[in-house]
Amino acid sequence: MMQKIDTIEQFDQLVESGETFFMLKHSTTCPISQAGYDEFAKFEKNASDNLYFLTVQDSRDLSNHIAEKFHIKHESPQAILFVNSNVAWHASHFKITAKGMGAAKEESAK
Repeated sequence: MMQKIDTIEQFDQLVESGETFFMLKHSTTCPISQAGYDEFAKFEKNASDNLYFLTVQDSRDLSNHIAEKFHIKHESPQAILFVNSNVAWHASHFKITAKGMGAAKEESAK
């Protein structure tokens, strides 16, 4: 199930837990971002992964925190796979696909 995260504290706790999860940075005003969100939701239907998202309009501080802490240029939409408290993969815009997320997850498990 996709869960919304709004605060830096929530995110940092999640990272510190070491769990494997996907995070989506999503804009509610951008049609390309909606397409990324739709792919994220499509991936959710066929996966048991932990999926989280933030809305950049509501959580700008959190979005910036992720970009700065993990040295990933902010983009929206942007999907990020975290494994063992580190970024294992990320993609943005039309490169966010359910198939791509599945392949990234498989690769990270090797």
